[in-house]
Amino acid sequence: MSRALKTVVLYSDGSSLGNPGPGGYGGILEYGDIRKEFFGGEANTTNNRMELRGVIEGLKLLKFPCRVEVVTDSSYVAKGINEWLDNWIKRDFKKVKNPDLWREYLKVSKGHQVHATWVRGHNGHPENERCDELAREEANRQKTSSNL
Repeated sequence: MSRALKTVVLYSDGSSLGNPGPGGYGGILEYGDIRKEFFGGEANTTNNRMELRGVIEGLKLLKFPCRVEVVTDSSYVAKGINEWLDNWIKRDFKKVKNPDLWREYLKVSKGHQVHATWVRGHNGHPENERCDELAREEANRQKTSSNL
């Protein structure tokens, strides 16, 4: 008998100062009472890349197959995961922005059941606000370090 998948919530946000420019992502993984924050960034990137990178990096932290509810204020990421990905795969990502990251997403999401929920950004959602804060702090760190 197979075990039921554990349900994990992955909150994620991305930010870039300029598009492209220094960028960051921030995320929170929650499983029951367990909560883990994570963040990172790149010196020269776009907002959409950071939005998707946050989801990818969150999925990489999972140690076993899970049911994952991604909560994001990026309609690009939510619709990409829920609606567009199957057609993009059929077209081998032709005319798709960030195909490298979407291919990486496919690898790290394998084995998981992923669904995305879109939330309005900057609307008082506590976890989304925290992810935004982590992403902006990292984007500013990237900007500062690229100016050294």
